[in-house]
Amino acid sequence: MKKYYHVLLLMLGMAGTLFLQSCVDEQSPADALDLSGTSRTYPLNAVDGSGISGNVVFEEGEGGYTKVTINLSGTPNGGAHPAHIHFNSVAEGGGIAISLEPVNGTTGSSVTLLNQLDDGTFIDYDGLTSFEGYVNVHLAYGQLETVVAQGDIGGNALDGTTKQYNLLTKDVDGISGTILFEKSVGGFTVATIDLSGTPAGGSHPAHIHANSAAEGGGILISFNPVDGSTGMSRTIIRTDDAGNPVSFEDILAMDAYVNVHLAANQLGTIVAQGDIGSNELTENFKEYRLNELAVPGISGSIIFKERLNGFTLASIQLDNTPEGGMHPAHIHANSAAEGGGIIVGFNPVDGTTGRSETTIRQLSNGQPLTYNQILGLDGYVNVHLSMNQLSTIVAQGDIGGNELTGMSMMYPLNELAVPGIAGSVTFEERKNGFSLATIELANTPEGGVHPAHIHANSAAEGGGILVSFNPVNGTTGMSKTTIRSLDSGEALSYAQILDMNGYVNVHLSMDQLGVIVAQGDIGENELTGEMKMYTLNELAVPGISGSITFEERKSGFSLATIQLDNTPDGGVHPAHIHANSAAEGGGILVSFNPVNGTTGMSKTTIRALDSGGALTYSEILQINGYVNVHLSMDQLGVIVAQGDIGGNELTGISSTYDLGELAVPGISGTITFSERQNGFTLATITLSNTPDGGVHPAHIHANSAEEGGGILVSFTPVNGTTGMSHTTIRALDSGGALSYEDLLTLDGYVNVHLSMDQLGVIVAQGNIGSNAAVPA
Repeated sequence: MKKYYHVLLLMLGMAGTLFLQSCVDEQSPADALDLSGTSRTYPLNAVDGSGISGNVVFEEGEGGYTKVTINLSGTPNGGAHPAHIHFNSVAEGGGIAISLEPVNGTTGSSVTLLNQLDDGTFIDYDGLTSFEGYVNVHLAYGQLETVVAQGDIGGNALDGTTKQYNLLTKDVDGISGTILFEKSVGGFTVATIDLSGTPAGGSHPAHIHANSAAEGGGILISFNPVDGSTGMSRTIIRTDDAGNPVSFEDILAMDAYVNVHLAANQLGTIVAQGDIGSNELTENFKEYRLNELAVPGISGSIIFKERLNGFTLASIQLDNTPEGGMHPAHIHANSAAEGGGIIVGFNPVDGTTGRSETTIRQLSNGQPLTYNQILGLDGYVNVHLSMNQLSTIVAQGDIGGNELTGMSMMYPLNELAVPGIAGSVTFEERKNGFSLATIELANTPEGGVHPAHIHANSAAEGGGILVSFNPVNGTTGMSKTTIRSLDSGEALSYAQILDMNGYVNVHLSMDQLGVIVAQGDIGENELTGEMKMYTLNELAVPGISGSITFEERKSGFSLATIQLDNTPDGGVHPAHIHANSAAEGGGILVSFNPVNGTTGMSKTTIRALDSGGALTYSEILQINGYVNVHLSMDQLGVIVAQGDIGGNELTGISSTYDLGELAVPGISGTITFSERQNGFTLATITLSNTPDGGVHPAHIHANSAEEGGGILVSFTPVNGTTGMSHTTIRALDSGGALSYEDLLTLDGYVNVHLSMDQLGVIVAQGNIGSNAAVPA
């Protein structure tokens, strides 16, 4: 085959017809050329809706020849379609470099063997596949101006690497689209703008500009204008407008944006715009609220969007800004509750649209500022009413490290010295770990200024100032403070406030700090909601009675609140927890703040016994104790109210036995055993007709009354005046434990004697335990 091909070429040369790029015989020379198996295929695209498309295939042959095959579909039967390889790219246009065999309309094919340009310059397969050219297929020899199929080849062919950016609507509604950058094999770039909504017949200049769209900048690269009828523009980019080489990679790293203008004489009207290169936005963004402030209804948000270069596009969007207004906006240092100087300036907010877009690359002092640094910035945003009214803030919001995490804790601030003034303090965690403290009170006086602080310890204990708040505005009832540290300078985090041993005081004024208008425990002094109330019964003074309530704090300790009725106005009543039960008596374990006779109230934080040992809420519920409230410091012997607490509390379970009349006519009654929480017993003897002033010993004896037996348990003697005896039973007189349950089955009976000197005279008697038929 190879020998035949060489002979054929020699014969053609001898005949005076030198075969260089086409062959007289359309079959044999092509079939005769030995191919290496190396080939490249390039698409040929339909032009102007011709419906004709396909591809061109370059196959490497021997002797520096290339077999060029065009394969098209949609060509008219019987037609002949001239075809050429042109210099430059489709987008640029260029003269004919190589004439190809015309495409047979019937088969849609054309085969050409070539090894040189039309001007005789040698070109082999490698040269052809790197040649910066394109293929045109025409409608007919008489209609060469009509191209039916077309495609870049060689160095102009695209290598498949692309990058697309959005071109967003700007000054003309409805016009938007994309710009596609495609990398060629030769290293240059094909830029294709594709817009929708452009007016038919229009011509829209387009350029790459320096910087971001939010900043603006001069023209770097000019595109072929966008055809309004098609919305398309295709441009080969090899250099910038200054002549400097520009690669595909350069464009992807470019600090730039694209503008498409309405017309050459209306360059100020941008119909579509989009950031490209390093200004492209990543998927990372952060939105912060801008809350209404001085002007009702104006509020919105600011969104920070990360660019590929690490810098930021800041977009402010506000509602209800006045038409035609211009609103300066800035990032300020610190939080909004603290205030601070300007550290970043934004482009002003357009009142008509409510929008502002700014590219942030640095602080006002020139120090670089990245997107990630903004997310951790100690700052807040102010939007002002106008340049002439900068003090009027229309919208405001914390950003960066001052952003609120959503974690918060609210504590009530209860009414104190001024009726009706009450509210709350809310601590909200910031991203940086510090806190925004918001005090909100109702019924503060118009124009008032109310100092407020966190104090050490609980409100019931009192303590020095730890943290000062911004004063509460009486007109609004509000105070907002960023808390970063104690007044002493030591750092104080949100988490530490939640465990703080403290309380909040709000004062009437700077001149009246002694008047507390609202108060509340915070931190570890917060009440958990767990509580236990015990009754304090009337004792020495008729009408004085009430209760004591123990409330658990988060710390595990307690708030003890005594509430009595009918205490004398102005009185001061000492109160204590005593050891044992009231029926037994015992020494002081815990001292309360005295009860105020005017209010009947006492509040005490209990953390320990008077002896110093820790005492928790849970331990109080089990304590072997009782509460005494005394008439005064000078009359501690006069108990005005009393009640068992803790383990001595009565469960409500009891058993009553009759004590029948015996030696003294008319004296009879009952004995009631009441179960305590600790399992022991309160024994209450109640007799009628005992002699006034008498003292009547009483005991539990072994066996039944009919049998008689020795003393097992001694009671507190019965008071003849009241006919009463109260005894806590924990054990037999011999020392053995004796529970309430044990009493219910005890083999015993009760004797009440006339006196210590007349123990042989039994005034009342009754079987108990297993000897009683059915206890009442």
